[in-house]
Amino acid sequence: MIQRLRYPLLLVALLTLLAATWAGLLRIGWALPTTSGLAAGHGPLMVSGFLGTLIALERAVALASLGRRWVYIAPALSALGAITSLLGLPVGPVLLTAGSVALIAVFGEIIRRQPAAFTYTMGAGAALWAIGNVLWLVGWPLFHVVWWWGGYLVLTIAGERLEMARLTRFPREAMVAFFALIGVFVAGLLVLSFTPLADLGVRVVGLALLLIALWLLRFDIARKTVQRTGLTRFIALNLLIGYVWLAVSGALALVSGRQAAGPLYDATLHTLFLGFVFGMIFGHAPVIFPAVLGREIRYGAHFYGHVLLLHASLALRVAADLGGWADVRRWGGMLNGIALLLFLAVTVLALRRGALAAGQRSG
Repeated sequence: MIQRLRYPLLLVALLTLLAATWAGLLRIGWALPTTSGLAAGHGPLMVSGFLGTLIALERAVALASLGRRWVYIAPALSALGAITSLLGLPVGPVLLTAGSVALIAVFGEIIRRQPAAFTYTMGAGAALWAIGNVLWLVGWPLFHVVWWWGGYLVLTIAGERLEMARLTRFPREAMVAFFALIGVFVAGLLVLSFTPLADLGVRVVGLALLLIALWLLRFDIARKTVQRTGLTRFIALNLLIGYVWLAVSGALALVSGRQAAGPLYDATLHTLFLGFVFGMIFGHAPVIFPAVLGREIRYGAHFYGHVLLLHASLALRVAADLGGWADVRRWGGMLNGIALLLFLAVTVLALRRGALAAGQRSG
């Protein structure tokens, strides 16, 4: 019975993605119907509402099958936080923060069962999310908090890539370098948030992101799997493109330092959250959604459509940010949103076709 929670929780996550995308279009300058405070909620809704719920749900489904039903508390709190935030209720941020704290407990259980480099890395990512949410809750400026949220996603994805490559014997020096880079990243977060040297802290964070991206480009098995065909190649290409965007984000942060708003801020954050994070989501969606829903997905070459649109429109947006072309930047943002909508439509249709194919086989 508890496993049925995954359906409404995933629905809330996807609806939050739509709301966060709408809020992003408002922030970039499109005159669209809105409610009070929606535009300001773009970042929290996208990171804690959508991504927080989705990642926590993915872990909950896996652990609940092993008898740990309490793990659904984390995605449930995040989903409730997203709903109440959209309704403008002050309890929304509290629930989102509680969901991130609950995810630490989930990873505590995961680490207890399987202590390994990749579980520790993802657990550290969950801790960064919780710290960022606490800082956001007590009124820290969003342009500081967003780097804690970015760390949550970077470490979660990096940990998943370590998990996928756990049969690969990394050189000892490579693993030492990886965790040293995480240490540099966390040091940058501490400097930018708790010292007067915020500009230096952002540059340290940017350097760490750049080097983490180069590490992933060098050691991720995607370099080998991209030579295969079908879904395997599709995933690998998304990964490699995402790592390039992560490197761009790190380089921009390293060069520009602390930015509270403006074109450089927009380019730095969206190369990270759209180019890197959603690049990973696009690549892994044919794996994530079947795992969460327990349903087959019918992958096809048409999946490349929303991938190409996302990265081409992001390149346009970044070029506009750097060139000072406000109208082009706005259209780049609109095309980003269309890419996300196309992704959802293609995924839903692929799940539908998968269900029909499964029904025909069983019949």
